This record gives sequence, C-alpha cells and structure tokens, in this order.
Amino acid sequence: MKYDCTKQFINGRWVESRGARHPIINPADESPVGEVAYGTRDELDQAVKAARAAFEEYAQWPVEKRAALLADIAKRCGERRDELAAAVTTEMGAPKALSRRAQATLGGAHFAVAAGALNNFEFEKKVGESVVLREPIGVCGLITPWNWPLNQIACKVAPALAAGCTVVLKPSEIAPLSATVLAEIIDAACQAAGAPGGVFNLVHGDGSGVGAAIAAHPDIDMVSFTGSTRAGVLVAKAAADSVKRVAQELGGKSPNIILETAPLADAIKHGVRDCFSNTGQSCNAPSRMLVPANIYDEAVKLATEVASQIRIGDPQSDETHMGPLSGEGQFNKVQNLIQKGIAEGAKLACGGPGRPEGFDKGFFVKPTIFRDVNNGMTIAREEIFGPVLAMIPYEDIDEAVRIANDTPYGLAAFVYGASREEAMAVAKRLRSGMVHLNGAGVDVQAPFGGYKQSGNGREWGAAGIEDFLETKAVMAA
Repeated sequence: MKYDCTKQFINGRWVESRGARHPIINPADESPVGEVAYGTRDELDQAVKAARAAFEEYAQWPVEKRAALLADIAKRCGERRDELAAAVTTEMGAPKALSRRAQATLGGAHFAVAAGALNNFEFEKKVGESVVLREPIGVCGLITPWNWPLNQIACKVAPALAAGCTVVLKPSEIAPLSATVLAEIIDAACQAAGAPGGVFNLVHGDGSGVGAAIAAHPDIDMVSFTGSTRAGVLVAKAAADSVKRVAQELGGKSPNIILETAPLADAIKHGVRDCFSNTGQSCNAPSRMLVPANIYDEAVKLATEVASQIRIGDPQSDETHMGPLSGEGQFNKVQNLIQKGIAEGAKLACGGPGRPEGFDKGFFVKPTIFRDVNNGMTIAREEIFGPVLAMIPYEDIDEAVRIANDTPYGLAAFVYGASREEAMAVAKRLRSGMVHLNGAGVDVQAPFGGYKQSGNGREWGAAGIEDFLETKAVMAA
C-alpha cells in the first residue's frame, strides 16, 4: 500500500501542497511506502490565519460543547484503531501488538481523558473580592515527534481544544501517516459538531523548515514542542522574539533504582522490558539500572537472560517483541554510542554493534546491555534512544539517589522495592517529574513532564489543559 501525505489540512480542507516531496521510508525493510510534502511558508501562513479566524468563535464555545467534540474524536479513534496502529507500524517500526495495544490506544485515550477533565475543570473562581478567569491562550503551534506519534499529537491537540484554543500541528516528517489518519478523524468530528474550519490545521514538514517557522511566527500565541533537548533550545530561542509561551517535553536518562529488598527477578524483568519497549525509543525509558553492589553480578546475569528472550523481527508479525529503529539516522546514532561505550571501558553483557544475526536490511539493532558502567560515561549521560541499558552498581541508598539525580535530565525515574512505602520514601528524594514504583506503568490522568533539561510544563489529564490557558483577574467595584 502506498500512502499519500502530499496534502496539508488547512481551514477545514485538504489542500494539495506546493512543497517539495520526500519519500516515507519503512524502517523494517528500507522501502519507500509513500510521499510527504513539506509545507511552504505560504501554506503555514494560511493555516495560522485560519486558526486565528476560527479562534474568535471556538473560544466562546460552552465547555459542554467542547467536551462533546473531544468525546466524539475519542470514539472515532476507537473505530479506526486498527488503521491508526497499522500506520504507526509502517512509518516508525513499532511491533504490531504494541501499536494496537499502546500506540493507537493512547491516542484516543487522551481525547477521552481531556473530555472527562472538563467536567470538573474550574475556569472561573472567586479570589478575594475579584473573579479569576482561565481563558484559552489563542492559536497554538504544536510540534510533535516520531517515537510515539499518536500519543504525542493527542496529548497536545486534546488539551488545546479542551481549553478553547485553535491549533496548527506539525507532526514528524518521519511519521506523517498516523497524523494524516488522525486529521481525518478530527475533521469528521469537527464537521459533525459544526466547528469553524480553522479549529484544527495540519502542515507537514521538517524541524528546520516548518517547525522553526511555527516557533518564530508572530501570530502564534504558544508553542508546545516534544523532542530532543537540543531542538527544544532552538525552539525556545526562535520563540523568544515574539515572547510567546513555550511548553516543552524533552529528553531523559531515567534511573531505575533496584533496592536490595526488591524481588530481584521481577525487578530486573520489568526494568529490562521497559527499557527495550518501543525499541528503546521512549523519552522516559529506564536506561540506567542502579543495583546494589553485593547482588550486581546476579542482576547482570538475570538481565542478560531477559534480553535473550526478546524476539526481534518483522513489526507486522504478532510474535515480534522488538522492531527496528525509526530510520537510518537513529540507527547510526545508536551504533556510534554503543561504540563509545566500548571505547570508554564499559563491558558488553550482551548485544553490541551491528545488526542482529540474520538481518541484512532494515534498521534493526541488538538488545544491548553494558555492565561495569560508571555515571560519568557517555552511555550513562546521553539519551541513546535505542535498546541500550547501562547497569551501574551502588553501595548504599544515599549513593543510589546521588547517582540517580546526577544527570542534566529529570523526566522519569523508577524504584523497585519490597513495599510501596519503601519505594515511596526513595521516590521523594528523586529530582524527576514522574516516578514509577514497583513496575507501575503510565497513568493518562496524571501529569507527564520533567525537571531540569527534560522540559517545562505538564501534559496529560487536567494538568495538560492548564498549559493552554491564560489567567485574567476581574476586579469589580
């Protein structure tokens, strides 16, 4: 099947783009599966103009009407879940089962959660002798990545629409397929609800072109960006001249502290699988495993056994646990960092450079575990964004906390202990926006975001809506 992403969605219509065409590559076999057109500056300007015009009406919609729109989008996502999942698997290589269970499902979930959050959201309250209003910020430029394409689009579009904002979305040029299907879903729901045409707009393109233009655009009131910390800095600088709000969800190098009291086999299994899920291409992946020194060798052995059971293969197969990396650029980056780990003295417990045995095409990599890692090594400092786990020993819990916090990032952390209470005591000492205890997964109603160079602001649930609101104090005599 060939995919066509050569149209932009502007002011309620699909518009044939005049921008340059680029191939969309299936990372599993390196074959072209379609084309995407990078939007022109004129097309972006048209989208922003449409969003600005639509804002005047849409911002005045009653909360109940906005909630109904979001609920309808969620329902339609469920009806087209298989199609959304297939698009994700094709464009970025997530295994079929993961795409259906998590990638596509999370997309619809954020619209449902945002709709529910509106039921109790306080847009107006009495403070002293005044009334404080929370109002939509305006036109929002949303720039999203390829690793969880639907999730990252939905957790921006849903709260923006919930707040009463209008949007211009630039999805990743690597993963434009699922974004196009989702745009069709949003369009159908907006038409059914009678929304003005420019409420939702989509302009394909790369970061240095459309992304940079969104960040700098004087008629965009806010930019919400998810991607690397390096790119986030560029977005913030480009946005500074127009003093627009910038919300960012950036990189991570999440520690996973295994306490001495933890059930070791379970803790290791959860940690390795979580690190290697989505081929390690998750900003919150627990890529540094901290283990008590007296059980370190046993932990390395258990981790290697878990890694050996991971089935690598065609992401279209239901039997595959781990598919390819998203593309050639990511493949080369991961290979270079594996080589860097070896050069700096870390020891390979399993995996290593090159493709897995039997793979001569596609951007497949070996599940890789390094032992004898210290926190000063590059593989413990930089976000690899691949299935590479660094195992670090520690002597006591104070050292574990120090190592865990010794990072420029602060997105997520993980703690595994004998009890919730024991793990919670450690969680309170960690400088990260999220902490997962004893194998707990993500919670779509809880805030998602980080400290330090992992970004600012929060996404998901009611907290996500907050980022898209302005505060107005009304003092009446």
